[in-house]
Amino acid sequence: MSESPSTRLLSWVSPDGKTCLLVSDGSSESGFSRVADRIEDVQLEMADGLLDHADDLLGEGKATDRQLRFLGEQLSAALRDVRRVAESRGARLRR
Repeated sequence: MSESPSTRLLSWVSPDGKTCLLVSDGSSESGFSRVADRIEDVQLEMADGLLDHADDLLGEGKATDRQLRFLGEQLSAALRDVRRVAESRGARLRR
């Protein structure tokens, strides 16, 4: 028996900023679902690494304005990614 089709919110956006969705047969074990899971894991790992870097940079007390601006931009991007991962996973939990 086949499962009903499902739509998964992906944790990234298209180059023009539009939401990306994965429409599948309902199986969470599809190849594309596994790729999406891995990308989410990488996004979370990158955010963790960036937080460690921020702790180091800010802990030194010698960061330049340029370094702080770059750090802020990267933290903002990572936070957007983490928020999309949370939204995607939350949507799947509600099913």
